Amino acid sequence: MSMEFRGLFVGLITLDMVYQVEKLPQPNQKCVAIDSTLSAGGPATNAAVAFSSLGNQATVLGGLGQHPIQHLIRKDLEECGVAIADLLPHQTEPPPTSSILVTESTGDRAVVSLNAVKSQAMPEQIPDEILNQLDQRQFDVILIDGHQMAVGEAIAHRARRLGIPIVVDGGSWKPQFDTVLRHADVAICSANFYPPNAVASETVMDTLAGWDIPHRVITRGKQPILYQSAHQPTLQIATASTPVVDTLGAGDIFHGAFCHYWLQQDNSPEFQQKKPFLEISKPEMNQQIIHSLEQAGTVAAQACQSFGTRQWLRETHPSRAKRVSS
Repeated sequence: MSMEFRGLFVGLITLDMVYQVEKLPQPNQKCVAIDSTLSAGGPATNAAVAFSSLGNQATVLGGLGQHPIQHLIRKDLEECGVAIADLLPHQTEPPPTSSILVTESTGDRAVVSLNAVKSQAMPEQIPDEILNQLDQRQFDVILIDGHQMAVGEAIAHRARRLGIPIVVDGGSWKPQFDTVLRHADVAICSANFYPPNAVASETVMDTLAGWDIPHRVITRGKQPILYQSAHQPTLQIATASTPVVDTLGAGDIFHGAFCHYWLQQDNSPEFQQKKPFLEISKPEMNQQIIHSLEQAGTVAAQACQSFGTRQWLRETHPSRAKRVSS
């Protein structure tokens, strides 16, 4: 049975300018793109889009401001069914933008972006509406990508106290990321995520375990996903094998889909009464995580079969396609 859930996605909001090219240009060379697209981006933002596409309510909490560029971002997210809670409503500087080149033959992407380095917000800038919704448990899951670290830590601390499950997107290590990770129920890290003194997947897992994170995941592109919990050895979970057109946002989409499938696993009366996740039996939780990772991998693989981060929605969710701009 499919249920509608509510998720809060905390982190980066950007405008992504994406170009598909035959090959990356050499120094001082110009090239003509094969295709291009414009959409909102950022790990938390793309995860929110994926979560919404699966029939849920998604809110992204990040810095946007008043610059005219924000209208393009708002329009795209409105059409994707994603609400925005702005940490920087009075900022007049442009929000972060990303220039992205996708190589046609491999689907690999090269990204240039400021991320949120110039638009960091403080916990006191979290909108009261979001804090009230948290306190009333109006969110079923929180995802944090680490691009708004102080805000992410404050949200994670509050959500932990309330028993709301927390997923952390570890795309790459950022200073003070451990302040957020220590609150996580599930940490999903990329193969490029290396905390200080961690030089391989095994030491990354050890570091995450040292922060008492119950469920540790490392995604590795086409290679099997690594999953470890305190109650079983590291498992390898096979990924879907599909033709790749564009890998842009695949990890973000994976995270948003994971949030959906993890919440959907248990439709028992206890779950519907907001039974705290910590009360679910450990073997049952492990199986829920594994199944959710498999399902999320399938969604991410579908997204990789088309150019950009929106075309896959039109192709795999035709009933919702009218909400996504061309």
